[in-house]
Amino acid sequence: MQAPDLPTWAAIIVGLLVFGGAVITLLGAAGLLRLHNFYERVHAPTLGATSGMAAILAGSALCFSVLQTRPVIHEILIALFVTLTTPVTLMLLARAAIYRDRSEANAGVPPDPESGHGQPER
Repeated sequence: MQAPDLPTWAAIIVGLLVFGGAVITLLGAAGLLRLHNFYERVHAPTLGATSGMAAILAGSALCFSVLQTRPVIHEILIALFVTLTTPVTLMLLARAAIYRDRSEANAGVPPDPESGHGQPER
């Protein structure tokens, strides 16, 4: 089982998927430099990592499925775990930051939907 055994049509598709996934992930990482505050920055790498991971894993699944002449499902499990854990991590980080910023009365905090403003009630 060697990569030279991969048919040309599959190698082209795998290459495009892996390259596309890498570009999407890079754009998500570039969002860290482009965006201004934590609340804006937290979305770009999360979305980039999830979308990029999906394309890279699709390419990997295609490559190994063609080479082994049977469906390979390891990538589906990886995608499931990454897709479930990335948004949960985003929510936990954002909630911790909002709690900290509201308790310290920092500026630029997203508004509290219950109180109608970003500052904690006293």
